[in-house]
Amino acid sequence: MRVITGIAKGKRLKPLDSIEVRPTTDRVKEAVFSAIQFDVEGRVFLDLFAGSGQMGIEALSRGAKFAYFVDNSNDSVKICSENVKTSGFEKVSQVLRRDADAFLSSVNEKFDIAFLDPPYKTGLLISSALKVTEKMKDSGIIICEHPLEETMPKELNDFTLHRNYRYGKICISIYKKEN
Repeated sequence: MRVITGIAKGKRLKPLDSIEVRPTTDRVKEAVFSAIQFDVEGRVFLDLFAGSGQMGIEALSRGAKFAYFVDNSNDSVKICSENVKTSGFEKVSQVLRRDADAFLSSVNEKFDIAFLDPPYKTGLLISSALKVTEKMKDSGIIICEHPLEETMPKELNDFTLHRNYRYGKICISIYKKEN
């Protein structure tokens, strides 16, 4: 794993050594950031179910103002913290070992972009995405990574499915508010 572009371009990131973790491929990561390339700079990014933190680190490398990395796994938080430090983003990020629901219930921040990639087939994606809508700015973007066979709703509260991207067995669903 590596940072694709921006100020940390080329930095190698440590992966998690676990069969339970499925890192976002570089192909999918590049596609996500191509889809939101003009929306990242100066924004607050939430990497929920952060794993190694590669998505939030990519956002910071591309000019995001701040990133929150949230995961409930000790191993994920340890590796994510190391990757944030290696990339030089300690001062513009916060790595938290928290359950997604507990974090979303307690945080006062409003996010510009949220990336959600929970463990597949656990039922966490839709319930967490619905809760994330309450913490988004009106101009916010919610990005959900999920298996192709998992159908996402057309609406998440007042956010509407803007676009679906398919990459093999992986799907990216992007939600925005209608203006």
